[in-house]
Amino acid sequence: MFRIRQESLFSLEEILEMSPKESDPLLLEPLDITPLLRVVSKKALFGAPTRLNYSAMIYSLFIRVIERIPTIKDLRRRLKNSLEFRFDCGYSLADSVPSEASYSRMIQKIHASSALGEIQNDLVS
Repeated sequence: MFRIRQESLFSLEEILEMSPKESDPLLLEPLDITPLLRVVSKKALFGAPTRLNYSAMIYSLFIRVIERIPTIKDLRRRLKNSLEFRFDCGYSLADSVPSEASYSRMIQKIHASSALGEIQNDLVS
């Protein structure tokens, strides 16, 4: 069996020395989240207006995994208490913190689609 070793962008020491404010954009920048946005965005112009910042919600879920935040409830608490964390995730002061139900519905839509597989294939290629 052949082993292919991929060269890393940053060493582990460099990542650990960086603060989350510096490392999060470097880790999230290569991600193309448009397949995820296509899945979760509202399809019709009719009905209740969309007030959720879907891109910030997606980035906050990625940062939740990176920073080992165990639950959505803890993620929401951190978003409410830390303005710096909110800005790192892509929220503005005008955006409200989404409910746990909103996160749950978004995660279900993403899970039912093949968008994460597309993103993974794009990153690998």
